[in-house]
This record gives sequence, C-alpha cells and structure tokens, in this order.
Amino acid sequence: MSAQEHPIEKPDYVIIANNQIITNSQLEAYAADGYIKGMNKGVSEAIRSELATQFGEKIGDKEFIITIDLFTEEERTENQNTLNTLPKPAKENIEDTGLILNINDTAKDFTVQMINGESITLSDLKGKVVLLNFWATWCAPCLMEFHEMPNKILEPFKDEDFIFLPISRGETEEIVSKKMLQFKEKGIDFNVALDPDKNIWNQYATKYIPKNFIIDKDGVIKFISTGNYKGSVDTIAEEIKKLLED
Repeated sequence: MSAQEHPIEKPDYVIIANNQIITNSQLEAYAADGYIKGMNKGVSEAIRSELATQFGEKIGDKEFIITIDLFTEEERTENQNTLNTLPKPAKENIEDTGLILNINDTAKDFTVQMINGESITLSDLKGKVVLLNFWATWCAPCLMEFHEMPNKILEPFKDEDFIFLPISRGETEEIVSKKMLQFKEKGIDFNVALDPDKNIWNQYATKYIPKNFIIDKDGVIKFISTGNYKGSVDTIAEEIKKLLED
C-alpha cells in the first residue's frame, strides 16, 4: 500500500506557558500584546517526562512541546519602552539567515554515512534533483516536517530522478537510529545520514534548522528554506517538481 493510502497525521504541539497548557489562540494573544520573552520548540526527553508526570494524559506520550517564557507586566512595560528608544537596524542587518551557501551556489561536495551503513557522495548524484535536509532529533520543527515528507515528497517523486538526503546534525548514530525506529512505528520510514561532527553542516550554514537545500541536476542550489511552517513542505514539493520538469 502506498503512503498516500495511509496518511500520516501531523501531530499538534502542546503549548505550555505560566505552568499551564494554553491554546494557539492564547499564544497569539500573548504575542500580539508583547508578553512573550522566549519560546522553545521542543524539550529534552527528561523535561518531557517531568511534564507528563505533571500534566498526565494532556501530555501522555506527546513529544512535540512548546514552552513559552512570559514577561511580567513590569518587564513587558520596560521592554516596550526600551524598544521604542532603540535605533532602527539597517535593512541589511534585519535578517541573518545563517547561510554559508546561497541560491545559485554550487553545492559543496561531501561523502556521508547513512544509518544503514551505506555511503553517499553528493557529486555521484548529479543528474538527479536532491533535497538536502539538515535536522536533529531534539528539533521539534524538524520532526514535524518529517511527518509530511512521506506523503508530500517521497511518494509523489518515488519514480523520478530525485533523492531525499536528510542529514542529522551533531548527533550520534545511537541517538538517530533510536529516533528513526520510533518514526518507523508511525509509518515514517526512510534512510537518514549522520554528521556527528557537523563537518557537512559547517560547509552549508551556521544556524537554524530544519534547513532544506534543493540541488538541481547539475549540482547547483536552486532553493533554500528554513524552519517548518504551514505550507513549507508544499512549497518544497513545488520547487522539486519544477526542477524535475526542466
């Protein structure tokens, strides 16, 4: 049976602020009113276990957790006053994408080991469109993105000149293999690569994952995306399709 005949349900985040589980609407209200001090998408396994003990079935075995730090009323007022007095940043400094390689750069060559023991060299994949994905087991947006990959990327392009190459950044084979076994139980089953010392990552970017590079058949980067948000995987699929049709 194909992946599309067994859709993989993308889980919702559990959002915790002020030691309470809140809704997306409450989160948006906090953001609109300037109360958000910090946000962490994803928690360690130990913290997740603590939260499961505290909140019971509301957490259960869910691993996609957002924790929100909120300003007190006094801190919020002080922060807004400070922001109002700061000079506006130069336009070119507003966004730091964390990229080393950019669109229309030639992708840096590398050889990487997959968790099944296979080795893949990027330059050997010329003639195919490659989706190079950097991720980590602790990165909740990365794992959310993986829930969409089988139905939106792997199944539609399984008979095309296309390769999906997800590389775990800075993690051991033991940690990555354990996570992929958990995914396999959910029907998310694909091979992933290991970059425990970040040697490959350091040629492409400096920060922010998930990060996706779409590389054309000539080895040139044609599209880059950072983060997982509504519609992001659909956009990636559209860009892959365009290159396959060229």
